[in-house]
Amino acid sequence: MKKSKGKDVFIVILASLVALLFLLPLIFMIFTSFKGLGEAMSSSALLPKEWIIDNYRSILGASAEVPVLLWLFNTGVVTLAGTALVVFVDVLAAYSLARLNLPGKKYFLGIVVAALTIPGIVTLFPAFYLFREFNLINTYVPLIVIYSANTLGVFLIYSFLKGFPKDLEEAAVIDGASLWQVLRFVIFPAIKPVVATLAVLTFLTIYNDFLWPSVVTSTDEMKTVTLGVANLVQGANFVNPGRMMAATVVATIPALIIFVAANKYFVKSVMSSGLK
Repeated sequence: MKKSKGKDVFIVILASLVALLFLLPLIFMIFTSFKGLGEAMSSSALLPKEWIIDNYRSILGASAEVPVLLWLFNTGVVTLAGTALVVFVDVLAAYSLARLNLPGKKYFLGIVVAALTIPGIVTLFPAFYLFREFNLINTYVPLIVIYSANTLGVFLIYSFLKGFPKDLEEAAVIDGASLWQVLRFVIFPAIKPVVATLAVLTFLTIYNDFLWPSVVTSTDEMKTVTLGVANLVQGANFVNPGRMMAATVVATIPALIIFVAANKYFVKSVMSSGLK
């Protein structure tokens, strides 16, 4: 018994040290954001000798030199709209493939599985030229629409529905429910953990995306926060590590809040998959 308890303590200590190792860059980023220019450039100490908030004032104030709030607004619009579009399209597509008698359904499913093997970089430039032909560069449209076809989400929800019993759906149809009502009141509550997991993963993917926004945006007014913060490293703010770290902290907070808040849905999704 004592041996087992000692083993558990060792595992906890080891896991804590590993977690601390991964958190060190985040801790360094937060502390550096409160350092002045001279200290940030010369001092290697983790904690600042003098705590200042000038770095945050310079990016969040009324006369901000770096438009981080505008970048956050653009990111919020793109991320929320893109995530909602992915969930809507994927749920309808997966439900159609799993429940409806569609002609050629097996071929459609094969296309979905085959699409999972295609790297996203392959479709990057064809998509760019398509949006350019319609004069949509530097607008929200390419930033949002590009994420609408998430084949992984379709496959995940489809796989879940194939193992979900049809008895409740048949009972609802007998009671006079339409297909839309069955999907909304019977299917959707059952797949909510899977949909929530898909939504969070999609949210983080869009939020952290750098490559696609860098291709379809060229003005500061349309940049997302990931692209904007990355450009700080290449611009004049490179000589001010404190300001760069402050901008990075502000950019990290929304994604961190979403991940922590939705953590329970990940657990529910894993448990439901295990119970199946």
